[in-house]
Amino acid sequence: MGVRRKDHAASKIIKKMNILILGSGGREHALAWKLAQSPKTEQIYIAPGNAGTLLTGINVPIDPVDFESVKTFVIEKEVDMVIVGPEVPLVNGIRDFFSEDKILRDVAIIGPGKEGAQLEGSKDFAKAFMKKYKIPTAAYETFTTETLKAGEAFLDNIKAPYVLKADGLAAGKGVLILNDLEEAKAELRSMLVDAKFGKASAKVVIEEFLDGIELSVFVLTDGKDYVLLPEAKDYKRIGLGDTGLNTGGMGSISPVPFATGEFMGKVEERIIRPTIRGLQQDNIVYQGFIFFGLMKVGDDPYVIEYNCRMGDPEAESVIPRIKSDLLELFESMAKGNLSEAKPEVDERYATSVMLVSGGYPENYQKGKVIKGLNNLNNCIVYYAGASNDVENNLIKTSGGRVLAITSFGDTMEEALKNAYANVDQVDFEGKYYRKDLGFDLK
Repeated sequence: MGVRRKDHAASKIIKKMNILILGSGGREHALAWKLAQSPKTEQIYIAPGNAGTLLTGINVPIDPVDFESVKTFVIEKEVDMVIVGPEVPLVNGIRDFFSEDKILRDVAIIGPGKEGAQLEGSKDFAKAFMKKYKIPTAAYETFTTETLKAGEAFLDNIKAPYVLKADGLAAGKGVLILNDLEEAKAELRSMLVDAKFGKASAKVVIEEFLDGIELSVFVLTDGKDYVLLPEAKDYKRIGLGDTGLNTGGMGSISPVPFATGEFMGKVEERIIRPTIRGLQQDNIVYQGFIFFGLMKVGDDPYVIEYNCRMGDPEAESVIPRIKSDLLELFESMAKGNLSEAKPEVDERYATSVMLVSGGYPENYQKGKVIKGLNNLNNCIVYYAGASNDVENNLIKTSGGRVLAITSFGDTMEEALKNAYANVDQVDFEGKYYRKDLGFDLK
């Protein structure tokens, strides 16, 4: 698969690649934006994509979980590499689908198989894995409808705040942190008996609360070796000072000031390396991103959660800081040669502010005209819930999280000032954003 083109300047043959990115958010736009800069890129396709990915490739109207349609497209367009943005296709087994197909098995997939994706797809699986390999995490128990009474008794015996997590995927909204015992019991019943999060809460993990500050750490692994990517701090709550409902993420900052060399040494020794060794020992083939959602408690890191893909909105501050050719990194991963890779990173701060629709993360309206995009400078705009109204030559809102505005600076304060100055230039009805990113890092 793929095509070869002559690079006359270098007088050598470079293997150019056709790439398919699955997804439609800011993360996928950031990936497309970065991969478009590689001299090895022939054509980028994004399924289904958004108004921003159109600037770097061709959007195709395919649902990422419709594997048969993905297969047809990959064959038709001679796609060499598929990069899976969101978690659902991974948890549903897209890598397995490719590896078991005689035509598709040689196509590189950036993302783990179904079993490895259970690190994100099942909180219970992830906690049991961490317990088995002595990876530091909060104490926990898992409950079902049959053990509801035991769950209530467990809550009686731990201290507030109470952390309840839907076992399965719940679009980043399946975690509840509650201070009142009776409310926690009521929510436990709602999750298990009333299926508050659908099938995702058929099991509920109750965890000990960890008091500290969060950060997100990312690696790209070929199953044996890994490269450490820039870390980030994201902001999940809708309200100032991290209050209100959880969202998919209201912005991110990279690097994280408290993630010193000493602290990151602990992260690698206690968390990253044991995770990769554990996957090997369990014979789980894992090639792709591992996202470690961590809590710094005192001076020590603990795992809150694993994700099996790149984070969003973290991608919008992390990917711009990667100076190396990302496609070369992905190629090394697919070939099992990551031990030789040494990615170069921009030392500056990158901050990404998410603009969201009024009412998000609950009910919100779509189809609002986005104005002011031509007035921006000194920033990168990553589109998320934004689509083209071709007939009227307009860009309109199409989701809860609409745009991410990313800026660089020599300090965090400078990067944030640059980002917020551009945020003020963009307008759409109901526009909302967090004005306090970085408040906990000063």
